[in-house]
Amino acid sequence: MAASLGLAAAGLLARLQTSALLRRTLLSSNSFSQNIPSCLWKLGRLNHVAIAVPDLEKAQSLYKDVLGAQVSETVALPEHGVYTVFVELGNTKLELLHPLGEKSPIASFLQKNKTGGMHHICIEVDDIKAAMAELKKKEIRILSEEPKIGAHGKPVIFLHPKDCHGVLVELEQA
Repeated sequence: MAASLGLAAAGLLARLQTSALLRRTLLSSNSFSQNIPSCLWKLGRLNHVAIAVPDLEKAQSLYKDVLGAQVSETVALPEHGVYTVFVELGNTKLELLHPLGEKSPIASFLQKNKTGGMHHICIEVDDIKAAMAELKKKEIRILSEEPKIGAHGKPVIFLHPKDCHGVLVELEQA
């Protein structure tokens, strides 16, 4: 038994050494290392998908009463012109958005999409300021000069949908 364990361990060690040698070779080759991004910031997990809804109470009821999800209380975010509610899904959240005031970006979205729909996705980043600087260099338009405080009390920015294949992308400081 000890001899077979010794052989298995020796085989595993040989595979690890080969793997390490291969990794060093690939990393040292110019063609491979040129494909590794040199970002000073890191894209993280999907935080939430935001859905604009024309009737917030009805939407809350669907997720809470019909589907059995945990649903937060309604929170007003005047700086963003929205009421927001979060639906917990375990691996991420849904954010239900409803207009707060006539100048709300959600009001204009709902004028074009009467029944509501997906408004944006939110992805966490580990350094929002570094992300902003690099994205500006890459000519990705940011919809504000400075981050604003979002629904989770953390700095957020939005990227122009025309620069993100038609998707409004929110980046949130992790």
